[in-house]
Amino acid sequence: MFPHGGTALRPAFDILDADGDGRISQEDLSSFYAGLPGDAIIDEEDVVGTMISLADEDQDGYVGYEEFVRVVVAEQGRGQGGGGGGVMGDVFRMMDVDGDGKLSREDVAGFMRSAGFCPRDEDVEAMVMLGAGGVVTYDSFMKILGIDDLF
Repeated sequence: MFPHGGTALRPAFDILDADGDGRISQEDLSSFYAGLPGDAIIDEEDVVGTMISLADEDQDGYVGYEEFVRVVVAEQGRGQGGGGGGVMGDVFRMMDVDGDGKLSREDVAGFMRSAGFCPRDEDVEAMVMLGAGGVVTYDSFMKILGIDDLF
């Protein structure tokens, strides 16, 4: 049903699925946003609930992996360049702490720590170097995640 067997977005899904039960709940999404710095924090329950219900095609109160993929795929192409559109554009902007349209080593490392990972300096450096000329823009962010290959 999905290109590449539908596995290309699994790492992003797994980050949002905080309790690892194979589906994204309101609690998972609230927990994700609570771990992000500054303006990225969404603490209003109705905002998170709306996000879940928009993606929850089968209306079971959760977002399963296939529903997640549909949302990400549907929202791609709604904006490119300095931050993109849709879900992944929002993620990029949350990671881009200084708002310059590029992810620095500090942006990447900080986001990974907030998502519960303990990144090694060499891992962060390798991710940043995957960007064009060592700069991670929205377009190179999509390439790093392998999402641009879905379209």
